[in-house]
Amino acid sequence: MGFTNFGLSDHIVRGISEAGYATPTPIQSLAIRPALAGKDIIGCAQTGTGKTAAFILPLLHRLAESADAKSRDRHPRALVLTPTRELAQQVQNAAATYGRFLTLKAVSIYGGASMDNQLKLLRRGADIIVATPGRLLDHMERGTIQLSKIEVLVLDEADRMLDMGFINEVRKILAKVPRERQTLLFSATLSSEITALADRALRDPQTVEVGERRNPVEAITQQFYSAPRESKVDILIHALQADRMDSVLVFSRTKHGADKIRRRLERNGIPSVAIHSNRTQSQRERALEGFRRGEFRVMVATDIAARGIDVRGISHVINFDIPQYAEDYIHRIGRTGRAGAKGDAITLVGPDEMEYLKGIERFTGKRFSVQPYPGVIARESSPAPRTENPSRRQPRTSALGKQKQHSRRKKQNIISARRKKHPVKKLEAFSSDVGSKAWSNY
Repeated sequence: MGFTNFGLSDHIVRGISEAGYATPTPIQSLAIRPALAGKDIIGCAQTGTGKTAAFILPLLHRLAESADAKSRDRHPRALVLTPTRELAQQVQNAAATYGRFLTLKAVSIYGGASMDNQLKLLRRGADIIVATPGRLLDHMERGTIQLSKIEVLVLDEADRMLDMGFINEVRKILAKVPRERQTLLFSATLSSEITALADRALRDPQTVEVGERRNPVEAITQQFYSAPRESKVDILIHALQADRMDSVLVFSRTKHGADKIRRRLERNGIPSVAIHSNRTQSQRERALEGFRRGEFRVMVATDIAARGIDVRGISHVINFDIPQYAEDYIHRIGRTGRAGAKGDAITLVGPDEMEYLKGIERFTGKRFSVQPYPGVIARESSPAPRTENPSRRQPRTSALGKQKQHSRRKKQNIISARRKKHPVKKLEAFSSDVGSKAWSNY
């Protein structure tokens, strides 16, 4: 079956043909027809299966059919949310490619780019906005984007948006778009969190799936190791030196902790970089690019700074500090094992973090064993002093102290012997004045 069988407009079919495509992929075959009928869609398929065209083509068709001179009032009619700037650019390019024979205009907005340039594009008007959640909220707070005319909302790579910590931003955006809309949600996985988001955002959706449904956490090996606070860095260094870990993301609870970890790793010959909220946007981008290229083997990040990190091929996620909230744990380890690949997650659990581990177990419905890290003898905290009966406690005397005691006893014995032989009468006190010494008798 070709694209002509869906009922797409001739202009769109021509754009598809000019782009060199003739046969739809399985996810496109399943999703395009119900989307054209106005249904809300949950689309589940792995990366690289053609999900972008599965929502862009029906979106373009709907906007083109209802477009007229009056509808170009500078307010967008479709919104596509994506987790990263790269995906935003990709979706915008797809809209421009398939819609090259239409009069529709798509604009992408994302963090790390000039706000002034984006404002100029928005003032000229746009039918389709492709945005990352954080930058979109920036524009909404400035009043430079109005979402009151949105007819179609697309949540692209929804699982990655949640993994990267954008759930609160997505909820705020959902509250600002019209309730009467069509919503298309596409994801590589369908976890319980994705299902909860779909229940909130979609109405009577039709689910289309390609391939086997799986929980992303199931593809990740999760290991928990006991680690006293003073031994955590030693265990981390040992793990990085002893095991094959190509690209490692280490999570620290604090900015100071992230910098401290990076310095210790660097001193031990492990190329590392740290990102947190004290880093500028340009510093973050340089750090991410160096991590992607393999210049840095380890990236140490705080939860807040990790939002927006999108690096494929992360072999290991290490929780140096166990997260306080179980949802953050799921988001952290979701950075590895993507797109069907295997992943590894290691969590170092201190004695004061056992309550957080119990929260993770309750959230995931699993029990995890906590073992010492193989090959590492942890430096335990100094034991508390033993409590004894004070009356039985005997003071310890050093060798020097014993010698001094012996000298004092010897002198006392000599003085006593002299007094017995030559008794002193009426000797009451020894008086010491500045510059003179005298015996005084009363």
